[in-house]
Amino acid sequence: MIALRAGVLVQVTRKASPQFVKPILFRLIRVRTEWITYDGWAWLDGYQINAKGDAVARRSIYVQPAELLPPEPAPQATPTRRPVPASRAATSRRVPSTRPPPPAVTRSR
Repeated sequence: MIALRAGVLVQVTRKASPQFVKPILFRLIRVRTEWITYDGWAWLDGYQINAKGDAVARRSIYVQPAELLPPEPAPQATPTRRPVPASRAATSRRVPSTRPPPPAVTRSR
């Protein structure tokens, strides 16, 4: 079970509460202990977090804290490379010239 304290980031899934068919990331502000709940359930105040890590909505959610999950690690960004068109593929490499260098030009005053 995840220790519920301010600032903790958790993933809330359907296992924690039926309303979360689509899982969300949630940053906890506080546990609402003054509200009466069923055994094993709790009201949590916090912010819904988007994929960039920004808070997008403040929410109070009703969940089973024992079923909250740690956040999944963010996928590593891989650099994307655009494919080289076939017409340019053969000419994209430098080929050394077989011509001799031009003669040096000297200027007189």
